[in-house]
Amino acid sequence: MADRIKLDIVSDVVCPWCIVGYEGLKQAIVELGIEDKVDIEWQPFELNPDMPPEGEELRAHVARKYGSSREDSDRARSNITARGAEFGFEFNYADDMKIVNTFDAHILLDYAKAFGKQTELKIRLFKAFFSEHKDVSDRQVLANELIAVGLNPEEAIPLLDNAEVRAHIIAEKNQWLSAGINSVPTVVFNRTSALNGAHPVESYKQVLSELLAEQKA
Repeated sequence: MADRIKLDIVSDVVCPWCIVGYEGLKQAIVELGIEDKVDIEWQPFELNPDMPPEGEELRAHVARKYGSSREDSDRARSNITARGAEFGFEFNYADDMKIVNTFDAHILLDYAKAFGKQTELKIRLFKAFFSEHKDVSDRQVLANELIAVGLNPEEAIPLLDNAEVRAHIIAEKNQWLSAGINSVPTVVFNRTSALNGAHPVESYKQVLSELLAEQKA
């Protein structure tokens, strides 16, 4: 419908700024009173597509990938924890945390879309990883999170080994990479403009207000 706004949120479930950005976006939508005018679809992005099944210790991963010292890591964790707390989201960092492969999670998020449960599952996976120290690459963990949002793991989990389904997610992921999105979160507005990174609530409100004004013009 012409009076609706389509939001594609390109993100990964092990990206801390993705949940912070979403919470800011959600608050902007609520403050504008346009919950009934916005359609959100989560799109796949892998921060670490080559992450092996055993994962990697988070501090070691950050040091290897970004060259961060322990002090840098502590400062970043403190910052993101404070930002999450502003929205009531708990980042519960621990020294034994691991970064893991998220491809299976993206398959299940695509599955959840058909049931109107995609956002609910996405938030559940963010909480599982960042708040509850769960391995979101573990299939039993994923099955439990499906149950938690009212989805059927007996139907969904077999999709993880379905070659056609896996190829579909790869194609979806590559589509966004080809569009020039190489970091997350990225919120794409009506497939015409985008904001990259976790922006303040007011920034999201400004873009959404401008889109609404254009639609009324």
